Formats: sequence, C-alpha cells, structure tokens
Amino acid sequence: MDFELTETNREIQKLVRTFVKKEIGPVIKGYEERREFPREIFRKMGEQGFFGSCFPESVGGSELGFLNLAIICEEISKAHPALGYAFNMQSMTCPFTILNWGNDEQIQKYVPDLIRAKKIGMFALTEPGGGSDPAGAMKTVAKLDGDDYVINGSKVFITFANEADYGVLFAKTDVSKGHRGISAFIIETDRPGFKAQPIEMSGLGYMTRSCEVFLDNYRLPKENLLGKEGEGFKIAMNALDYGRLTVPARLVGIAQGALELSIDYANERILKGEPLGKYQMIQHLIADMTVEIEAARLLLYKSAYLKDKGETATRESAHSKYFASEVATKATRAAYEIFGGYALTDEYPVMKYMNYANMLHMGEGAPNVQRVLIAEDALGWKDANRHQIKRRFPLKSDLAVLSKS
Repeated sequence: MDFELTETNREIQKLVRTFVKKEIGPVIKGYEERREFPREIFRKMGEQGFFGSCFPESVGGSELGFLNLAIICEEISKAHPALGYAFNMQSMTCPFTILNWGNDEQIQKYVPDLIRAKKIGMFALTEPGGGSDPAGAMKTVAKLDGDDYVINGSKVFITFANEADYGVLFAKTDVSKGHRGISAFIIETDRPGFKAQPIEMSGLGYMTRSCEVFLDNYRLPKENLLGKEGEGFKIAMNALDYGRLTVPARLVGIAQGALELSIDYANERILKGEPLGKYQMIQHLIADMTVEIEAARLLLYKSAYLKDKGETATRESAHSKYFASEVATKATRAAYEIFGGYALTDEYPVMKYMNYANMLHMGEGAPNVQRVLIAEDALGWKDANRHQIKRRFPLKSDLAVLSKS
C-alpha cells in the first residue's frame, strides 16, 4: 500500500488552493452579505473541471477519478462549507446518476452542462416525514397520461432547488409495490407545476438554499424517465452511495479548516504572557483534532481508491461518512472551546464550520442509522455491498489504479 499522494494529486491540490485564494477568498463575503447564490463561483469551478473528475471525456469530464474529486472537495469545503454542496449537485448525485442510468440522448443533453455548471442540478428524494426511510414515506406520485407523466407531491430539504435547472426526482409509479414501485425522472424546473421555496436554516446562511419542492400536475415527457419504471429505489441507493464520497470529503475539509484556525489562534493569542498553545489543555484538543482528522482522511481516501478501482465500496463509504461526521463535530466543538467568546463573532468562521458540521453529521446517513447498518454488516446479518452496481463508463484512472494494485 502507498499512502503518498501522487504528483498529479498534489498538482490538483495546489491548483484548487490557488483557485480558492484567487476566486473565492476575495468575493465570498460579498455573496453572504447579499444573500446571493454563488452561481458565478460554481461556473468557474466547472470551467476548471472540478466537477468532472469522475466523468468520461466524451461528456466533457477529465477522468481524474474519485480520489482527486475527494481532494478537490475537501479544499473547497475548507474554504467555505456551503460551496462543498455543489459537488453533490454538479457532480455525484445528479449528473453522475444520469451518467450511470440514462440513455445516450439523456446523457448528452444533461450531463455536460451540469458538470460545467452551466446549469444547476438538484437531487429530489426526501419527503416530509421521510428521513432515513425515503421509500416508506414517499407520497409523490407519477401517473402516465398519454406521452407524459403527471407528477403530484412534495419534497423537502432539496439543496439548490430554487436555483436548479435540472434534477433527478423520485416518485411512485405504482403505489401498491412499496419501494419496487418507485421510479426516477430527469426533471426540468422551468415547466409549469414546479415550485421551490427556500427553507431558512439557522446558522447556515442563505447560500445552501435547502428548499421545499411542490409538484402540482407537473407534466414531463415519458422520455424523461430515468432507467425503467420500478428501478427508482435502486437508482436512489446507488446515487447516495456515490454521493457519500463527497459528504466525508466536505466534513474532512470543515474539520481541517477548524484545526488550521485553531492552530493560528493558539499561536497568536496571548494569555498571562504565554501563547494559548502553551497550555496543556489546548495542546490536548489540538492533538486529538490532528490525529482524528488524519484518520478520517485515510478512510475517505480508501473509499475513493476502491471507487477508482471500479468498486462501489458501499461498506467503506458508510465507515467514512460515519467517522468523518463524528470527527468534524468534535473538531469544530474543540475549535469553539479554543476560541472561547471570539468563536461567536463574525471575525472568525468557527460557528460557520460548527453549524455545517452539525448539518452534515445528520445529512445523507444519520449517525444512529449508520451505526445500525455498520453493525448489521459486521455481524453478518446484512451485506452492505449486496447492491453493488458497476459503473457504466470506466475511467482511465481505473486502469491507473489497478496497475498499482
């Protein structure tokens, strides 16, 4: 096993850090103050190819693979946690799902513009009362009417929905079949019957744009069915499995940001004539943060490495997400203790890191649910990898990783 990043990995990491310094740092506060969606930043990220790492060149991707995507996502999330959400909507859960399950026409129509961020994407699965049981609580229904599906229902906590152009949405086409009656659709938000209303979320600002979505006799051509009728639950689980790569990457980025802030502050803050970092209690906090973040990063990289080999790595993705969420919430809490009252001021982004860590701690796999699934897998009661589905388009990076194995 080689734990060193390759020269390519390091070059990409350096590229992203330069991008953050030049394109994000000088403008991000203005977006927050104006409560403005950072569409222009996303477009520039798309132009740099940040969202296309796991996509073939035939659709405009760079074929750099999942490990490089994790590195990019970590660096962007460290700069500002809200921007990390783009890696689900512009890379994994939306366009990558279309890439894996769509036909050639759908792929060429939607994927290139999404990974270039010319269009904004969304992933609409969760419904009120759904949480960790999206299938059982799903009430959104799609009925075939001639050449169209007519969709009625609602979704909740749908990121970027009021800014999105396209999305992957799930609805029941046969209410008698439970999760086997769920189907997936590629939707276009400019059609009549679609409405998205932002949800004000305490401490997260406006850029995340988590929304309620309402579908009122929303008509969609039957050609926009993604996959086959009844495959929706399988498509959703597959999408979340890939999306679960970017969630721990964002959490690691947040935790690393909190650590770097804490180190700088502990060296600069003078208490009773000594730097704050001279006090053993502060040293203990920083030591724990340092070691646990590195462990979370290694779990993340392992998951990405296996995906680069062409494996779904559901088990490893679950381990990575669960542990990274625990580490990030603990690290941001430690930063809060190190900064004391200054953590509550706008001078430092400590509370921003903390609030986003708490949100991602619960999102895309609540910790208690993750514990149960990981334990059932470890006990041999359920196989976490039983629904593994190979990617439709292998990447050049797959062969590069395999040659080292």
